[in-house]
Amino acid sequence: MPWDMIKLNDGTEIPSIAFGTWKLGNGETTVVRVNQALEVGFTHIDSAQVYRNEKEAGEALRARGLRRQDAYITTKYSGRADIETSVRESCGYLGVDYIDLYLIHGPDLAVPDIATIWAKMEKIQEAGFAKSIGVSNFNVPELQTLLASARIKPVVNQILFHPYVLSRQAPIVAFGARHGIVSEAYSVLIPITRYTGGPLDAPLKGICQRLGAEPEQVLLAWAKAKGVVVVTSSTKKERLQGYLKAGDLELTTADVEAIDAAGLAGSRR
Repeated sequence: MPWDMIKLNDGTEIPSIAFGTWKLGNGETTVVRVNQALEVGFTHIDSAQVYRNEKEAGEALRARGLRRQDAYITTKYSGRADIETSVRESCGYLGVDYIDLYLIHGPDLAVPDIATIWAKMEKIQEAGFAKSIGVSNFNVPELQTLLASARIKPVVNQILFHPYVLSRQAPIVAFGARHGIVSEAYSVLIPITRYTGGPLDAPLKGICQRLGAEPEQVLLAWAKAKGVVVVTSSTKKERLQGYLKAGDLELTTADVEAIDAAGLAGSRR
């Protein structure tokens, strides 16, 4: 199956893979990197106020000459100004009238409390600055607190998610699924970029050999099998092309279970 659109609880749809700009920095090189991602076929660009590269992402989108409806833009409130000012500034930097998905970057930004900040997010959506609203890095108790007062449910919760954190993050994904909140996964590739030599190496190698795939493709296919939206990145065009091809990988139930088991065996906090 390819990287399909996923239906959100507000009736909109989100591309199931995104190009993340977290570690790109800013400046002309960032414009080039985002443009490259768009060129190979990414339609979902993920940024944040704190990344300080919304302007560059916007420049790349305009350089491609895409119609507004052909690009899906996520950005995040990171607390660098009040939230009402922040969303207007983000729209200005990105060069758009609205953001497809606007997130609270973390529960520490819920000042004075989660109910108050979420009520402001609801007003942002109602004012047309964001088509959809959600959160990032929220755990289950924090999601429960939000839902207790929300008039509008968050559509997504973007979290750290890879096999070695499955024991602590899977309950968040499961809670979200029960309440119609899609989980987005960042840092899916950490097991092969930072934690090599762990229990995951052996099953990954076997699956790669059988499918003729690269380890990063198998990890992305694993995340897709978990029903999450993937946020990933690379500066290399061929890697980005490989990421998109990973949407066509067909992992078996046994493959997914083997990755799960290896991830649990190498659990990290």
